[in-house]
Amino acid sequence: MEAEAAGRPPGRVEAALSCFSFNQDCTSLAIGTKAGYKLFSLSSVEQLDQVHGSNEIPDVYIVERLFSSSLVVVVSHTKPRQMNVYHFKKGTEICNYSYSSNILSIRLNRQRLLVCLEESIYIHNIKDMKLLKTILDIPANPTGLCALSINHSNSYVAYPGSLTTGEIVLYDGHSLKTLCTIAAHEGTLAAIAFNAAGSKLASASEKGTVIRVFSVPEGQKLYEFRRGMKRYVTISSLVFSMDSQFLCASSNTETVHIFKLEHLTNSRPEEPSTWSGYMGKMFLAASNYLPAQVSDMMNQDRAFATGRLHFSGQRNICTLSTIQKLPRLLVASSDGHLYIYNLDPQDGGDCVLIKTHSLLGSGTTEENKENDLKPSLPQSYAATVARPSPSSASTVPGYSEDGGALRGEVIPEHEFATGPVCLDDENEFPPVSIRNP
Repeated sequence: MEAEAAGRPPGRVEAALSCFSFNQDCTSLAIGTKAGYKLFSLSSVEQLDQVHGSNEIPDVYIVERLFSSSLVVVVSHTKPRQMNVYHFKKGTEICNYSYSSNILSIRLNRQRLLVCLEESIYIHNIKDMKLLKTILDIPANPTGLCALSINHSNSYVAYPGSLTTGEIVLYDGHSLKTLCTIAAHEGTLAAIAFNAAGSKLASASEKGTVIRVFSVPEGQKLYEFRRGMKRYVTISSLVFSMDSQFLCASSNTETVHIFKLEHLTNSRPEEPSTWSGYMGKMFLAASNYLPAQVSDMMNQDRAFATGRLHFSGQRNICTLSTIQKLPRLLVASSDGHLYIYNLDPQDGGDCVLIKTHSLLGSGTTEENKENDLKPSLPQSYAATVARPSPSSASTVPGYSEDGGALRGEVIPEHEFATGPVCLDDENEFPPVSIRNP
């Protein structure tokens, strides 16, 4: 759920935002600018509260927040090979890592942190930042396209498996093994996204006309939606609603499409009660005898709902969230605005724009009463990234004596030396100890 500054067409006016991303449960929005980065709470329609802002790192092009915690990961154009991990509530740098080439994207859940370079993917254990796996045998991935399931119990990873076709490699970030390869599209991939449970994977190709949904980890096709046939578009974001009932896609056009994932039931009456019902049943039966390509076209669904933007050609990302107990469509744009629409979950149709927020205003509502933050501060780095539970471990793999700042090149897994360090109030961020090659 991130848009980056790479690939800006020549002649375009420079965007106000260099990057923007929604967090994993769509309760927060992060933006990066030439000056630094900001985090906003999405708990209200009328008011956009700034949770945190920093100008210490300029020219930010990647910023990712871990759910509603105080953990934030930042990458700047001044040091594009370096990832910085912060606890923003404490104003503390937890660690930083440097890589062999520019960082293109970062994904994280409560178990794993994924760093995607053009020709490799690094998988870290987020609780101690230990490097668990380096996936080296991937095709060139110049946009850093990858996805990580936010469900930390499976931590599935998806990334392109081909330079010329829309092949998806499905990888288990927990067991660190490849699960399967999905032949998703004929053309190369433009977007991939998991649902919250990690049981479904959506994809779109560079043509942007067809969106497909596959089961995870089996890789079987479940749904196929047609976004449109009149023109090719560039899909900029693809995201499921948290309950997996809807799938939202935005592009470089003025229309955001929302599809409904409805299941066909086998509980239909044996004898249709109406003429239209009878014809529908006959049409469904006839489709079983048609060629697969024709049959698929018949089974494709058009958008359940749409959101109309007043612009086109600008980078944007969308998400579906429940705010103040009602379903909303949210669109963040590179022009520095957040657009909030009402979504009718029963009848669909046109979504109604109800609020527009400026993301570059002078509002300084830091430490406001944002509803998505925990009422008490985490007592350790492990607590920051762990799912809340009644009890937690008293020891975690440790860091070295330099106060939690890890510097230097990423080293292979077998050369990463850690030792258990007991946590207390005065040792909130255990340091990492590493041995250089």
